[in-house]
Amino acid sequence: MSDSTATPISASPITPHAPGRAVSRRLRSRIRRALLAAVVVAATGFGGVLGSPAPAIAAATFPNVVVPAPASEVATGTTFTLASSATVTSDDANVGGYLAAILRKSTGYALPLTVGATTPGTIALSLSGAPSSVGTEGYQLVSSPTGVVIRATQATGLFHGVQTLLQLMPASVMSSAVKPGPWTVPGGTITDWPRFGYRGAMLDVARHFFSVAQVEHYIDEMALYKVNYLHLHLSDDQGWRIVINSWPNLATHGGSTEVGGGAGGYYTQADYQAIIAYASSRYITVVPEIDMPGHTNAALSSYASLNCNGVAPGLYTGTDVGFSSLCVSLALTYTFIDQVVGELAALTPGPYIHIGGDEASSTSASDYQTFINKVQPIVAAHGKAVMGWHNIAAAPLASSTLAQFWDTNKSNSALAAAAANGTKVVMSPANHAYLDMKYTRKTKLGQNWAGYVEVNTAYGWDPGNYVSGVTGSSVAGVEAPLWTETIVTSADIDQMAFPRLPALMELGWSQYSTHNTTSFDQRLGAQGPRWAAMGVNYYKSTQITWPSGS
Repeated sequence: MSDSTATPISASPITPHAPGRAVSRRLRSRIRRALLAAVVVAATGFGGVLGSPAPAIAAATFPNVVVPAPASEVATGTTFTLASSATVTSDDANVGGYLAAILRKSTGYALPLTVGATTPGTIALSLSGAPSSVGTEGYQLVSSPTGVVIRATQATGLFHGVQTLLQLMPASVMSSAVKPGPWTVPGGTITDWPRFGYRGAMLDVARHFFSVAQVEHYIDEMALYKVNYLHLHLSDDQGWRIVINSWPNLATHGGSTEVGGGAGGYYTQADYQAIIAYASSRYITVVPEIDMPGHTNAALSSYASLNCNGVAPGLYTGTDVGFSSLCVSLALTYTFIDQVVGELAALTPGPYIHIGGDEASSTSASDYQTFINKVQPIVAAHGKAVMGWHNIAAAPLASSTLAQFWDTNKSNSALAAAAANGTKVVMSPANHAYLDMKYTRKTKLGQNWAGYVEVNTAYGWDPGNYVSGVTGSSVAGVEAPLWTETIVTSADIDQMAFPRLPALMELGWSQYSTHNTTSFDQRLGAQGPRWAAMGVNYYKSTQITWPSGS
């Protein structure tokens, strides 16, 4: 029945029969229900028992498997199956090569890649046609029975779209050996963009040193979940991990040990540039940290002249904090910082140099403020913005300075005041975001000073509304720090980062309207078989139902 001929129920009055034979209310009700049923049958083609609702048509849905949760999903109920004859086209050679390499390993298909093709391949990665709503990092993925198209405005958006595509495929697509398939993708459209511009992971290479290959391995893992910043903690009391040509003893002496007395190690400047280049190929920006004025024993041990008393302390291999400090009153201290920051800034294309600033217990409050006031312009003079732990808010901050909150409290008056003056804040509350916290009392690795952080604790907070006075546009994003007092191997990194890193990246990427623990736990469980295929040594939290193959 078309709209032009349909007669509304309200326009069909019930006329009584002859006087004395009035239609009962019950009969009138039956007649109305019959007329309504007739309209439903005519409009939908479904019938049924008089008075029963017509059967509903089930809406198609995407499988609940993607982490971070996309902003918008519209499923069609169709399926695309990748065939051995499939081709890949891409407007960006790096993203196209990345996807093709993964698919070739697991499918065994040739999957020829054409860059800049005018005719789209079976899987097409396009830098045109994306809706403006996706911004610079978002994407639109359209899957139909004939192929998949990912559109974005920038290559980083294509890369994020590729991660979603891989999660929509069977878990064995992440295997390094050929698997049987079939290689299916559910049909529909996903339109996606990030909530926050900063979504980071920090790796402490100072307490225990990790090689270039180990860092690159972690970069590959974090890229799967749309991380876009890698914060490298390059110096601490236990080790200095980057060659500074103007101060060579920092690496050769200060980098010669680690927690527990191991051999330590350091990156040459070429090594550091290799890490930056590799991270860039995964659309991740490196933020180097030289912690100061505290956490500086490795530097003080390397050069006696940096000490107020002119005496170099011995190297330190323990885990205590707060006992070391640069000499704030010494002019050489700022020459040292200028030269270190200058060399590091010249090697670092990203916008930030992290100056640490936490746990400076051996520095008086007035000296601390003096120090931060002197260091900020040094960093700016080398063309970089300062990033520092939220303690730096004890001093007036430049408008470009980025503060990183790490405390377990939900209030910090100095940080709130800085935010009111325009300072942006990256959220890393230790009792939610520190990946070195134990999951439970039984966890062998890690610490528990901030509490126990199971996966749902990592997920169960809102970065945009957590610290009083630091909300909304004051929040730049989220970072997941991994301190390495007890972390020695790549398997240790895996155990502490997974599954919590994906939980925190969902908070950084996904719109908060999608936040749902039940849904997230299911999607996180779906990552288990993928991590198994990749050989990730993840923690099987009892809060998650891990499917077969995990």
